[in-house]
Amino acid sequence: VREDAHQLFGFWTEGERRTFRQLLKIAGIGARTALAVLSGLSVQELNQAVASQDAGRLTKIPGIGKKTAERLLLELRERLKAEAGTAAAPAGVSPGGDILNALLALGYNDREAQWAVGRLDAGLSVADGIRQALKLLS
Repeated sequence: VREDAHQLFGFWTEGERRTFRQLLKIAGIGARTALAVLSGLSVQELNQAVASQDAGRLTKIPGIGKKTAERLLLELRERLKAEAGTAAAPAGVSPGGDILNALLALGYNDREAQWAVGRLDAGLSVADGIRQALKLLS
């Protein structure tokens, strides 16, 4: 969200979203450049380029010059080391977290949403969990 625009970006995987957010934290890298990087390389290919410090691979992406590629490699190397030091996030988002986010988006406060999610069975799909949580809250 900016003064003049509301922009929405969507990603296929959680890894792409995390990488996009890491790219945005780098000085001089905006949303357009971050999207160009993710369009030109997969997350895995970007990680390999950072690990091998291969600036040539990044300069093949339209809009990425030599200096920008070197800055990306330097900044991402530090960020990836810090991320690797923390516990890795699970591959999928927990259904309880998705249900909680859906309830919050529907206007329920945090306490109510937490209470409803706490009352749900563990093996529910997200859609079924939302339905049951809404029944509990009504």
